[in-house]
Amino acid sequence: MGSNVTPPGDGTLQYSLIMQHLVGDKRRPVELIPGGLGGIPTPIKPEEQKMMERVMESCGFKAALACVGGFVLGGAFGVFTAGIDTNVGFDPKDPLRTPTAKEVLRDMGQRGMSYAKNFAIVGAMFSCTECLVESYRGKSDWKNSVMSGCITGGAIGFRAGLKAGVLGCGGFAAFSAVIDYYLR
Repeated sequence: MGSNVTPPGDGTLQYSLIMQHLVGDKRRPVELIPGGLGGIPTPIKPEEQKMMERVMESCGFKAALACVGGFVLGGAFGVFTAGIDTNVGFDPKDPLRTPTAKEVLRDMGQRGMSYAKNFAIVGAMFSCTECLVESYRGKSDWKNSVMSGCITGGAIGFRAGLKAGVLGCGGFAAFSAVIDYYLR
């Protein structure tokens, strides 16, 4: 009559064939590094994984990632601050006129874009500087973020003069030290 058993080779997976490849004699041996993780054998990384690690650890990738993250965070922060600002959309020439929703949204978008650009530039500068300092020193510790904070803050503040550059250096370095202390 009708048989529900399917013959092997018709495209369906058989449990016994899967088991032979997972734990049976058709299983491929994995090459291990003897002392990879403090004596625990670990598998050798394929070339694709090594390449992706090199790309993701590069200063360019870190700076681009910080730039994109800063843009998104800055945009959200700008829209938020514009939303709680009571003067958004008001015309200083005619303070009694109530702004339209279109004017308020336009002002919120402009402030969000302005904050996004600034945060993106600061994030990229800090991240790239920190990566370069870390590469130069050959160490990954709290001093890298303090030095890169000083360089970034000094470069931003120096546009307003020497005193602003020194204050920017000190402020960014102190902020970087506090953030690094709480995150590590």
